[in-house]
Amino acid sequence: MTLTRKEIVALIIVILAGIVLGRLAVRAFLNMLLGGTLWGGNIL
Repeated sequence: MTLTRKEIVALIIVILAGIVLGRLAVRAFLNMLLGGTLWGGNIL
């Protein structure tokens, strides 16, 4: 199985996007559990 350079670059971009979105999803989930604000601000 050989990957071309374009496929490797696309794979890296997809992996990086998945890591970023995954971290954001975990942070949002924990934020809902803890009742805080997602971006560190105070609503009140």
